[in-house]
Amino acid sequence: MVTDLHAALFAELGIAADYGTRPLLQRYREATQLEDVGPNIMGRPVELTPATAMAWRDMAAAAAADSVTLLPVSGYRSIEYQAMLIRKKINAGQCIDDILMVNVAPGFSQHHTGNAIDIATPGYKPLVEEFDESPAFEWLSTRAADFGFLMSYPRDNPEGVIYEPWHWYRPEA
Repeated sequence: MVTDLHAALFAELGIAADYGTRPLLQRYREATQLEDVGPNIMGRPVELTPATAMAWRDMAAAAAADSVTLLPVSGYRSIEYQAMLIRKKINAGQCIDDILMVNVAPGFSQHHTGNAIDIATPGYKPLVEEFDESPAFEWLSTRAADFGFLMSYPRDNPEGVIYEPWHWYRPEA
C-alpha cells in the first residue's frame, strides 16, 4: 500500500495507488550505512551495507579461486534514483505497466536496502536472461547461499517481476 509520502511520486510516475497489493510486494527501507565495494562495469561506484559488502567480497574471492569472475553492475539505489530510472523509461516512450515488470516502484526495490547486487561476468551481456548460461550463474546457483545470497526473481516468481538471474539478494539476519 502506498503511503502519503509516496502518493505524489506515484501520481507523477503514473503508478496506481494500490501498487504492491496485487501481487503483494514487500516495501523496503533505504540503507543508512553503506560502503563502496569498487566500480561497476561502467566505472561507477557500487555501494552495499557493510555486512553485505563483506559477504560480496568473500563471495567474489571464492568465485575467483574457482576461476569464475563476478562483476558488480548495481548495488544500493535510493528511492529517488529508482524514480529517475522509471522517469527515463517513461520519457523514452515505455508504458508504466511494462516498466514495473522490470523496475519495481520506488519503495519496493531490494536495492534500497543495500543488500541486493546485480552481477555480470566477462563474455556475457549484462542484465539479460542469457546470464543463466554463464559459468558465473552456475557458480552462484550452487555457492551464493554459502555467503547468504539468494536469487530473488526466478522464473514465474510470485512478485510478477521478470526472470532476473543476475539479481542476488542477501536478506538481513
